[in-house]
Amino acid sequence: MVGQFRQSVFGRLGDTDRLDRGPAMRWIVGDHAIKGRTASTSQMGRFEAELLATDENFAALTELSGAWVDKVHDRRPPKMIIPNMDSSVSPTHGDQEGSTYNGHFGCTCYHPLFLFNQFGDLQRCALRPGNVHSTDGWCGVLEPVVARYKERDWRRYFRGDAAFASPDIYQFLEDEGFLCAIRLPKNQVLLESICHPLT
Repeated sequence: MVGQFRQSVFGRLGDTDRLDRGPAMRWIVGDHAIKGRTASTSQMGRFEAELLATDENFAALTELSGAWVDKVHDRRPPKMIIPNMDSSVSPTHGDQEGSTYNGHFGCTCYHPLFLFNQFGDLQRCALRPGNVHSTDGWCGVLEPVVARYKERDWRRYFRGDAAFASPDIYQFLEDEGFLCAIRLPKNQVLLESICHPLT
């Protein structure tokens, strides 16, 4: 199972059909694959559908990047933590489940949500349909990360773009002791009142 998981991860970095015959991939997978072949595309499809897609494994995979970051922080604790939340576009081709047209990006896509720290480490993410708002599902991504830092004696900040300027997010961050820098949405009244220093 460990070898198949490695193959699943590294197979996404290139052409799986060529990689399963490559010596580098055989060494990454290890065990019997070193002298033979790695799992075929159909074997990998069954492995990913039957094992990786279980609720328990899906939850563990969701927590994986955060657990790695925690191990680094346990060895070298930072003085502060600055989660940075942002959505992105992941264009799709064909009829992939959950992909829909997004007028803002002008393509059929997924609209994933990411939470990085100030070092660029992925804390948590969520794959979402292409037609959701940038903040859709923010609490499912942000709350578990904030909970992991409750017991740590670090300064806490949050950074987000204008899409995250929401009373719910402000209230959550304030209740959790985070200071925040969230860009305000464009506002003509505000622009007129501050235009004199912008020259």
